[in-house]
Amino acid sequence: MVELRQIDGDNLEDVLSLAVSDDQTAFVSTVAQSLAQAWVYRDTAFPFAIYADETPVGFVMLGYYESREQYTLWKFLIDARYQHRGYGRAALKLAIDRLAETFGAREIYTGVLLGNEVARRLYASVGFVETGLIENNMREMRYDIKTVG
Repeated sequence: MVELRQIDGDNLEDVLSLAVSDDQTAFVSTVAQSLAQAWVYRDTAFPFAIYADETPVGFVMLGYYESREQYTLWKFLIDARYQHRGYGRAALKLAIDRLAETFGAREIYTGVLLGNEVARRLYASVGFVETGLIENNMREMRYDIKTVG
């Protein structure tokens, strides 16, 4: 079972040890860099460890971009040892649900560095669509949360 968990003193070292493969490092911040940003932007950054059962397999940081009034998928990685097992897709769905349930988000934005086709395809597979905006070498994608009723 995949779940999002708070990062605390009990799992910090395990989460800090998560890393992508060498060919992905140009596209993804380290967990340490992301947690530093989360601390600086602690009012609008929401970091979580991604667990598969009792094993930390990834990291996700959600956020609220105040100047654009947008909820964001800010950072995301699945450790190289655990990729291609469905954890990324499951974690993205959990992240979307978290933003919808906790904050009432109706849409979520993310940016994908140009050339990062693996991430672009993964995000598209859960329903993110390209908006057409390319800014700071990043392709913007948006997920529209469907309202029920």
